[in-house]
Amino acid sequence: MAKKKTPARRKAAKKATATRTASMATSTRTTRPAKKAAAKKNAPARKRVVRKKPANLLKGISDIRRFFHRNEVPLYFISATNFNLLGADEWIKGFKFITYIDCFDGLHPNLMSPRTEEPHEEFQSIEDINNYLLTHSEVRDFIESRRMSGKTAGKALFLMFDEKTEALAKKAGLEVIFPPAKLRSWLDNKVNTNRVAEKAGVPCVPYVLSPVKNYAHLLQVAAKGKLGSDLVVQTPYGDSGHTTFFIKNEVEYAKYAKEIEAEKECKIMKRINCRGAAMEACVTRHGTIVAPLMTELVGFKELTPYKGGWCGNEIYADTFTPEVRAKARRYARKFGDQLLKEGYKGYFELDFLIDTDNGEIYLGELNPRVTGASSITNHAAFALADAPLHLFHTLEWMNVPYELSVNALNRRWSDPRNIDSWGQMVIKYTAEDVQRVTDAPRSGIWRMRDDGSIYFWRMDTHRRYVEKDNEAFFLRITRPGDWFYEGADMGILVMRGRMMTDDFQLTERAKKWLAAMRGQFKSMAPGATAANGHEHLLEIGGFKMM
Repeated sequence: MAKKKTPARRKAAKKATATRTASMATSTRTTRPAKKAAAKKNAPARKRVVRKKPANLLKGISDIRRFFHRNEVPLYFISATNFNLLGADEWIKGFKFITYIDCFDGLHPNLMSPRTEEPHEEFQSIEDINNYLLTHSEVRDFIESRRMSGKTAGKALFLMFDEKTEALAKKAGLEVIFPPAKLRSWLDNKVNTNRVAEKAGVPCVPYVLSPVKNYAHLLQVAAKGKLGSDLVVQTPYGDSGHTTFFIKNEVEYAKYAKEIEAEKECKIMKRINCRGAAMEACVTRHGTIVAPLMTELVGFKELTPYKGGWCGNEIYADTFTPEVRAKARRYARKFGDQLLKEGYKGYFELDFLIDTDNGEIYLGELNPRVTGASSITNHAAFALADAPLHLFHTLEWMNVPYELSVNALNRRWSDPRNIDSWGQMVIKYTAEDVQRVTDAPRSGIWRMRDDGSIYFWRMDTHRRYVEKDNEAFFLRITRPGDWFYEGADMGILVMRGRMMTDDFQLTERAKKWLAAMRGQFKSMAPGATAANGHEHLLEIGGFKMM
């Protein structure tokens, strides 16, 4: 208990307080100047540099979203179809699609497709299609009508482009918002991908890079690398369904000898039992943003004529084991960081191979671009909650400073609660004959009756309003008047839930939908009269469209 202060004790206390105050004051006067003097004598005082943040700095996701909702710069995705970036126009004001094929019959609010065909060489690639579009009079007039100033007509994204595309875009006043075609082409080379992976510390299936002279030479090279005789050979460029060869004897080698021996260098790999997986990501100035791991639909004869050919993806929370998912995320970030050192920034996708014998995860290949999996990634719950990957890609090219916690974003995107379940399958014409298409299903949302038959419910531009298992979104590629040939893209079907079983077989539901959608197409042999009386004079050749 505190003692009550008497007048005498209060006087003594005041004196003591005054003494302490005086002492402190004296101490301050005698010591601090001495320290300052010492500091000045021993080292010059450091000037504190206060960096002023730019007034237009975007601070985090909310600002970034607002920035794009108020965008005034014309932005374009120019390609054969708008499949890869479906929905991008809903995130970015002023975003337009310019496509060779109008999958929506003129009903898409932000899609422009030339109404007339102008003379051109037969298309051999998507780059040819894009170059044609950039020289088309209707496209040039459309871009010119939206020009902001005398200097720039806006910015353009492409699925594929080459140096000619870059020159044509520049002539039209467009800035290509991707790294140069030369760098993309170098990275897209499957041989170079392994070299980048080595530098990044990302493991690949045991391999050797070498030219191949003949089958005996192939075995000799494989023996040096201890790869065995059951081999996978990849040539540098092209769709995996066309440029990946499975070889375990001389007869199989003979089928592909011409393509293999024509290359200066091939990737020769040990054959493993594996499952395909894919992961999309984006290299930014603040780090590599990584989307969740997806499974891949590969080589289903119901969907594609190409053995080993990609034909769709699934995204769901428990894709593979937590260890595999964590390792894939780590590898994607390491690979993205290495890409930055190579001079690349923006969107990319990695294919992974999960070894079913030992659980190891290996890099399959790199796609330095948006891909056929981009649509399913950019409409998943985690992307809708924050922002889709394509937005971060575009942001890197918008000449605006921004702050972003990539670590926090990656943590959220790896949380299973933020990942909903969807699947998509790319449907190709699998027969070997040629047919002229007379009827084709519309793009939009379809419903299935109890007896397995389907009907068109409503037009929509992507999958958002698909609610139940008896509904699916279909994007039509092949139109009435086009041609069916082996490998022709008919369309893409997107559904809620999984399309494959745990042992990577198509589910009965997926098969049912696939059969029903194929049944909506009608065709006839060449030379017969088309019921609708019209025919497209030009068609797209047998190359990968997405």
